[in-house]
Amino acid sequence: MSETRGRGAYHHGALPEALVAAAFEVLDEQGQERVSVREVARRAGVSAGAPFRHFADRQALLTALADRVLADFVSWQEAQVAAAGADGRSVMRTIGLGCVRYALHHPRRFELVRSRVFAASREPELREQLDGIDRAFTDLIVADQEAGRLRPGDPALVGLAGQALVYGLAQMIVDGYLPAGKAEEVAAQVLDTFGQGIANRPVQ
Repeated sequence: MSETRGRGAYHHGALPEALVAAAFEVLDEQGQERVSVREVARRAGVSAGAPFRHFADRQALLTALADRVLADFVSWQEAQVAAAGADGRSVMRTIGLGCVRYALHHPRRFELVRSRVFAASREPELREQLDGIDRAFTDLIVADQEAGRLRPGDPALVGLAGQALVYGLAQMIVDGYLPAGKAEEVAAQVLDTFGQGIANRPVQ
């Protein structure tokens, strides 16, 4: 997905969109630590003070950027599910592997989302989109259970377990703990192990 529309968009009066697009460029190139109001303004071709008409401070700009990254992530996951098709495996597995792939291909975007999503409280500006993602994820788990691809159980607990596993795998990749060249293969094996269950059944 290209996020380099900033300068052209500004000339049509869409300054906020242009600034977020410029911030996206900086994020992909250098990480969120280097996303500054001054640099974003420079790339958008406006004065250093212009962004403050739309974003109160750097944190507000980063929140808008996180919102854009989340939309990008949802589109990515939708493409992953469409590509998997009806392969007989759970959609939850496809979503999990898609998350790991996203972190592998876009580690700086993953880091931004991680810092904004996995926090003590959700930012009001992101809550609606995050709640929508949560509902969609729960619906996929229920559909997998009804189709017999997942065992019965509390969808919220199943989802939390899956999130914990995938988040850990993705963070290991971003941190370099898992070699990038084998990360996807290892992640698929771990997800399959998780899907099968690792506990022996009690002896009757």
